[in-house]
Amino acid sequence: MRKLEQFAAIVVAAGLAIVSYWLFFSWAGGSDGYNRRRNLQQEPKMPPAIKVLLSP
Repeated sequence: MRKLEQFAAIVVAAGLAIVSYWLFFSWAGGSDGYNRRRNLQQEPKMPPAIKVLLSP
C-alpha cells in the first residue's frame, strides 16, 4: 500500500509540474525571454508626431 501512495504522489507531482510549465509559457506568449531582452536593447519606437517634434 505504501508503494502505491508513493507512486500516486509522484504522478500527481509530475502532473502539476507539467501543467504549471505549460501555463507559464502559454501566458508568456511562447517567448523564452531571450527575444524579449534583445528587443529591449533596441531603440524604443515612438509615434511619428513625437519624432517630428524631436527632430532638429
